[in-house]
Amino acid sequence: MSNMHHFTEHHRYVAYREFSLSELDRKMLSHVYQPMVGAFAIGLYHLLYQHAPADRVGYSGVDAQRRLFLLLGLEPSEKGRTYFVEQTSKLEAVGLLQTSRMLLPDMEEHMYEYELQPPLSPHEFFRTQHLTLLLRDFVGKYAVLNLREQFSTGEPFDATVKEADRENISIPFYELFRLNTQVIDVELEQALDEVAPSRATVRPPAVSEESETPALNYADIIIRFPKQSVNRSFVERLRYDQEGIGVINYVVRKFGLTLQETVRLLDEDGIFAQDGRIVIDELQHRAHLHFRQNKRRGEWQEREQQRIGHLGEESAAPQEEVAVEMEFYVDVPPQFSGKCDIHQYNMMLRNTPYTQLLERFFPGAVPDSFLDMFTKMDINYKLPDEVINVLIHYLMTMLAQGAEQRLNRNFVEAIVSNMLVKQVNTYEQAVMYIRQQSQVQEAGAARSGGKAASQRTRSRYGKSAKPAIPIVTRSQDAPSSLSQEEIDAARALARRLDGQA
Repeated sequence: MSNMHHFTEHHRYVAYREFSLSELDRKMLSHVYQPMVGAFAIGLYHLLYQHAPADRVGYSGVDAQRRLFLLLGLEPSEKGRTYFVEQTSKLEAVGLLQTSRMLLPDMEEHMYEYELQPPLSPHEFFRTQHLTLLLRDFVGKYAVLNLREQFSTGEPFDATVKEADRENISIPFYELFRLNTQVIDVELEQALDEVAPSRATVRPPAVSEESETPALNYADIIIRFPKQSVNRSFVERLRYDQEGIGVINYVVRKFGLTLQETVRLLDEDGIFAQDGRIVIDELQHRAHLHFRQNKRRGEWQEREQQRIGHLGEESAAPQEEVAVEMEFYVDVPPQFSGKCDIHQYNMMLRNTPYTQLLERFFPGAVPDSFLDMFTKMDINYKLPDEVINVLIHYLMTMLAQGAEQRLNRNFVEAIVSNMLVKQVNTYEQAVMYIRQQSQVQEAGAARSGGKAASQRTRSRYGKSAKPAIPIVTRSQDAPSSLSQEEIDAARALARRLDGQA
């Protein structure tokens, strides 16, 4: 508890339990748990246990924490509150108590819920290593052994009888009883639901009925949000803004964010507008970045775990080779020319792991960046080895034929994405896929070659690059000059025109 003003004797509380203490439980509390947490903490545990009748389970009445302070003899001051928190923390650490802070819609202050947990049985306790070691630190090793013997009786069997076969001859329920499943008692089911406590337990069920992420509420966010943050005032407004909480939960479910990641996003600049509204586009953009980063980190961890798991394993027994039909044969690439025939090469593609196939394409070690691309297909994308081998053949053949496309990560990822969308999962499907891609590339190359030939003398508008300009040459037969009579007639015509003007 960082701020004691959020935990005072004026705050209300409620106790809750779903069990009843037996004599063995009481002995465990006094002999085992009390040396670890102290007598005051065990007394607080019994006090909270007695808030509900011994023959019932459920909630106690709601009351102010002043009552707890008076019953425990604590002063309602900061010193008393600090001591109370220390004692409850001890109970929480050893698994006897769970404390929750609730904020109900019709309440302005928080209310505290103390949920008691039953003590572990002797068998479970001494099998829990950290609890056993903690008890040893308080009472010593020999006292722990003595306590272990006090909680169990001696076995009447000797060593030979222990090894005897034990057969369970108990009668199952449905061999003795028959239920009337033809009649559904709706009233009984409704009555049982109404009587059951309407409490959302903090512990997740053993089998979750809903795979969706549980919805976040204002209390989950504000209790973890930094108090010195600039966005603190905006987050505090979410207390009465159900629409804003709905937007946050939508983004959380969409990108699979944790509570810590959500709080971290809300603390960044640009998430809230000046009027306090959530900028959903910016929130989704940054949540998407978190999603992609977590995805890459998860894929890397999965590959590393797979690699570490195979370090100490011996090579598995060789499996039977699977024959390849003639119609699904592929040509031998130039890298293997003279090393094997077409039958051997196709059998190698069908039955060899992709790691060994890559080693045969490279004279030395396979580059890590190149190997990581195919490892991702194997571990993260779950592509079979034979499909990866066909893809390697396709890429290496393309490279040997002098293709202009470089074999970078983006190019290979685009091909794999297309194969995953088309659900290429077998060797035969992979061969048909690369054949279709080769035909598409050949058709595209033919079209691009014809266009290049026609565009050598034509512009992009379909016209000649340079228009044909006629060149006028002087004829050799034309007279070089005019006669004197023609010159005089021209001058006379000019004088006459000047006189008319």
